[in-house]
Amino acid sequence: MKVLLVASALTIVGACAHKRHSEKLEDVKNSIQFEQENKVIEFANTITAKELKGFVYELSSNENSGRKTGTFGHNRACKFIKDYYIGKDIASPLGGDNYYQPIPKSFFSKDFNSSQNVVAYIKGSEFPDEVLVISAHSDHLGITDSLVNPGADDNGSGTSAIMEIAEAFKTAEQQGFGPKRSILFLHLTGEEEGLYGSRYYIEHPIFSLNNTIANLNIDMIGRVDERHKDNPNYIYLIGSNRISTELHYISEEANREFTHLELDYKYNEENDPNRYYYRSDHYNFAQYGIPVIFYFNGEHEDYHKPTDTPDKINYEMLEKRTKLIFATAWYIVNGKTKLNPETI
Repeated sequence: MKVLLVASALTIVGACAHKRHSEKLEDVKNSIQFEQENKVIEFANTITAKELKGFVYELSSNENSGRKTGTFGHNRACKFIKDYYIGKDIASPLGGDNYYQPIPKSFFSKDFNSSQNVVAYIKGSEFPDEVLVISAHSDHLGITDSLVNPGADDNGSGTSAIMEIAEAFKTAEQQGFGPKRSILFLHLTGEEEGLYGSRYYIEHPIFSLNNTIANLNIDMIGRVDERHKDNPNYIYLIGSNRISTELHYISEEANREFTHLELDYKYNEENDPNRYYYRSDHYNFAQYGIPVIFYFNGEHEDYHKPTDTPDKINYEMLEKRTKLIFATAWYIVNGKTKLNPETI
């Protein structure tokens, strides 16, 4: 009898939770559809495979020498990102042309030079103090055994995705559809060396962590792994339901409405031996209790090798995955109410 009562109670709780989240999603959808009908699709369509390809080729060029933290090559890539935001009139939260959050040499436990996160920002029109962080690391492995590691997928793909997402939101703002909540576009350094850039940001936040509503982190979304070689229309999502159940439902709804990808949660399992949840920059946000999603295409034969080159990126899938992240971000920043940072 006790087992039956517990099961019944859990069923009731689950049904109530599902109802609350369904109502929340309807609020989000209704507010967006009423005020900004068809705008998600319109601005998502400014994200193109052609532009993404141009960014990936630039970021993974030999001139950047593999973008190792603290080197000339990584600094060159950071300048490319900074100049892009200046050219698109996307502001820095630090003011003026100061798009760098400097990280001193002393912060790194290994023998690295000083480095920097690159930051850009669109201010929310109604709730500017509530901030969504969209992140990706810009560094890679540099040169090993006299060979350049281009890092086209890791993480030229994620860096390029943020740049396109930022442009899409800026275009929306210029046409009178700016986000209700603020968005920080955060290009992190030192990920390959131990998540240094995200840890530095958490310890020296530009915006209050208490008002940081979520972190969407992008790390390798341009390739197809062996598990999906016959179905490239997928993306792995890691962490989406671990802190905020609502974030998970919003993510699912954004995909259902706009991109129709297979959302693969294989690596989100608590007992996943790869432990990807702990291996990219979102984890430092998650440790602070901030809801996260880590977008990932899985490892492939060129992972962390000089053969991770831009000609091997699936740009059509990179475009589609980037649109999913944009649509999810749109829902988060334009909902009537703030994202609920709790699991149910």
